[in-house]
Amino acid sequence: MPLAKEAKTKLITDYHRHDSDTGSPEVQIAIMTGRIQQLTEHLRTNKQDQSCRRGLLKLVGHRRRMLAYLRKNDYQRYLAITESLSLRHK
Repeated sequence: MPLAKEAKTKLITDYHRHDSDTGSPEVQIAIMTGRIQQLTEHLRTNKQDQSCRRGLLKLVGHRRRMLAYLRKNDYQRYLAITESLSLRHK
């Protein structure tokens, strides 16, 4: 269940660092957060969808590792992305 093209494009334009940026950690974290929200809504209505639940857990773990990388390498960007996406951080 990928994000809609318009939603993904909006996330990229909101969080990119330069015009052709699609792979910076901020953009990847924003896209993963959008997919996590989408899968969470799906699981609220389809509680028995175990393959979707597994995909959600893998995605959450990947986002957590990306946030840890960003926190280690550039703490100010980490604070900015967690604040703008309303993510909890330590």
